[in-house]
Amino acid sequence: MVGQRVRRLRRERGLTQAQMAERLGVSTSYLNLIERNQRPVTVQFLLKLGQVFDIDLQRFAADDEARVFALLTEVFSDPLYARHELATQDIRDMAASSPLLGEAVFTLYRAYRELLANTMSGAEQLSDRPHEPIAALAPFPGEEAQDFFQANDNYFGALEEAAEGLWKDAQFDKDTLEESLKQHLERTHAIKVKILPHEVMDDTVRRFDRHGRRILLSEVLAPAGRTFQLAYQTALLSLGEPIDRLIEGSNNSSPEARRVLRIGLANYVAGALVMPYERFHEAALALRYDIDRLTQRFQASVEQVAYRMTTLQKPGAKGMPLFFVRMDCAGNVSRRYSAAGFHFARFGGLCPRWGIHRTFRTPGETRVEVVQMPDGATYFTVARLVERPGAGHAMPSQQFVVALGCDIAHAGQMVYSDRVALNASNLATPIGVNCRLCDRIDCNRRAFPPLNRRLVIDENHLGFAPYFFT
Repeated sequence: MVGQRVRRLRRERGLTQAQMAERLGVSTSYLNLIERNQRPVTVQFLLKLGQVFDIDLQRFAADDEARVFALLTEVFSDPLYARHELATQDIRDMAASSPLLGEAVFTLYRAYRELLANTMSGAEQLSDRPHEPIAALAPFPGEEAQDFFQANDNYFGALEEAAEGLWKDAQFDKDTLEESLKQHLERTHAIKVKILPHEVMDDTVRRFDRHGRRILLSEVLAPAGRTFQLAYQTALLSLGEPIDRLIEGSNNSSPEARRVLRIGLANYVAGALVMPYERFHEAALALRYDIDRLTQRFQASVEQVAYRMTTLQKPGAKGMPLFFVRMDCAGNVSRRYSAAGFHFARFGGLCPRWGIHRTFRTPGETRVEVVQMPDGATYFTVARLVERPGAGHAMPSQQFVVALGCDIAHAGQMVYSDRVALNASNLATPIGVNCRLCDRIDCNRRAFPPLNRRLVIDENHLGFAPYFFT
């Protein structure tokens, strides 16, 4: 029964039931029954679906369910549900029968967590300073924007086409893209670009002076950063209409969320301008996803290239199903994209056993690792340390770890897997989503006990693991 997924696919492609039924060669009534899970799909129907809409049937059948199952596991691990004694199979059944309902439950739970966090913050303020009002409930626009990208598989065909059209119309030169962008901005929008000293720009790296018709860039930006920032501003000025149409079709209601989404989509277009889809896809395949070679070829940064790899989802010209994460030295995740069944927790950081934390010790090196989740799912991960420019002693550079990963079955497509024993699952690093959601009882790096276990406190027992629980 995959009715929910079929309906979701139809809506994503903007089709009516009659239009989709016609493409699949079935009656509208039969499709209606399938979408309402009143008819199981046949093998022939699935094959036709995959052929007509160019989808990976294995991912189509499993990804939604796996993603929603991971979300619901996080929800029902909360002690709030302890007395309900929900089994893993109960959660899996819910995710399988109605992914949309599962997402709605998670949305409600997230609102509860945000309300709880804001209430506690307000209570702390009142206890310290009795005369100050409780802080107003603040939305999380960044989370809403990331959810939108996730729901669209990190691919926007309309923006890719618009970027390709702009390349042709503006006649950009791939070897001198920065200069091409400057010329386009001046010719089309009467906007000049000026690079200014840090002491003039202060804490700003890019500013669009609308009245002065200038784009001001800080001297601290590396050449790849300057090109990307010019591509970003070009996206807003030349391709604002397709970006705004996508925002109108999103579920982001707050003005803050819509602004954050606009920035995210403009960055997406900037990536498409710096690394045009067809050329980047061909290069990624030919170079076997070698990040350093791709940064050299497209004059882009490591993070720009790594994230662009996750957007290779064009029907008929797809890349590997990759997940992506960016983390700072404190373990805070500031950017993420889940794929291939890998799940990042919405609340809390990453597993401390995952070797990407140790990437901060090895700048300039690529850290390769095979990791395994508690359910046996095994992934191949690649991590690099990246820096954002600082401005001298008073404002040091920022360091992040950027990591990519895929299901172990796809790892052979990456150059980094050449000397790795991909079939030796016993050598994989055992990790979890994070400490609160992990059931590994023998972990000596655990920072918190799991939410769904009862602690055993014994003053006469000291072990390597910091917690004991039933």
